[in-house]
Amino acid sequence: MQAPLAYLLVPSLAHNEAGHSEHNGRVTAIGAALAGVPRLELALQLPPAVPATAAQVTAAHTAGYLAQITKAAEALPPRIADPSTYLCSGSVECALEAAGAAIAALDAVLDGRARTAFSVARPPGHHAVAAAAMGFCLFNNIAIAAHHAQRNGSARVMIFDFDVHHGNGTQDLFYADPSVLFASTHQARLYPDTGAITETGSAAGKGCTINIPLPAGAGDSAMLQAIERVLLPAAVRFAPDVLLVSAGFDAHWRDPLASLQMTCAGYHQVAASLQALANTVCNGRLVFLLEGGYHLPALSASVANVFRALLGQPGHDPLGAGSKPAPEPDHTSILDAVRKLHKI
Repeated sequence: MQAPLAYLLVPSLAHNEAGHSEHNGRVTAIGAALAGVPRLELALQLPPAVPATAAQVTAAHTAGYLAQITKAAEALPPRIADPSTYLCSGSVECALEAAGAAIAALDAVLDGRARTAFSVARPPGHHAVAAAAMGFCLFNNIAIAAHHAQRNGSARVMIFDFDVHHGNGTQDLFYADPSVLFASTHQARLYPDTGAITETGSAAGKGCTINIPLPAGAGDSAMLQAIERVLLPAAVRFAPDVLLVSAGFDAHWRDPLASLQMTCAGYHQVAASLQALANTVCNGRLVFLLEGGYHLPALSASVANVFRALLGQPGHDPLGAGSKPAPEPDHTSILDAVRKLHKI
């Protein structure tokens, strides 16, 4: 019998730096919150992930980078991979497990064991480029998963990234690839300073990158309108075989690293909307991969709400919308501009 949801928890305890935003307590906090999700027993908890192989990693990264970062991690004391990204002795093994978890979650959907899946694993991946770590990310988990999907019968892959920071690494890796549709909502003029509306792809991939930079203060309404007015028609036109989601929860109003105003309730609605979209365009095949989210109560409650939505359960928002929720800035003109540029 097909499970409604498959999931893995990969806390990567050996990849940690005291005081860093991306630390090993993130997945532990999520695991504690999942204990309160109704009907979680209906979900399929997958066994511990098998680390991604060198062949799987080098589908997205250069062999030279894999060798370089492996050697660097063996050096003591811990060192920095880039100005925002730490590296310690267990980091590469943890990153390989996170990439392997992405593949395992995807496989559970592709082979029919589950309708949807969520890899709750770290370190995140969407900033990592072909030959470098960046922005807390060592290997680009979602790009590795996309290549795995294509090697296993899913020729056309759609990736949606709703992390507050633009997924520059994922965009770069597929910028000229017409077989992968990459779409991103993110806060405008925020790290890594990429993701302008005019970045639409190159060569054969022209038009297969869709960027929706949202103004500071945008929240649930902007995100849901982006899905309805841009993602859905783009997905219908592209006709993917599977939908992969870079699920960052740092657009929450409590997150310390940005200024969007998403709520836990909003993430429940986003997950439900993406499930409906997947049901429409790719027979429900939908896989979430954890990216950012650095306020632990907001992160854990938001991920739990995604689980609730995928299990058909009502949402729960212990944090609300804040004591003084501000009106959202206008986002209609941005969505109109994206629709016009992409002719959707």
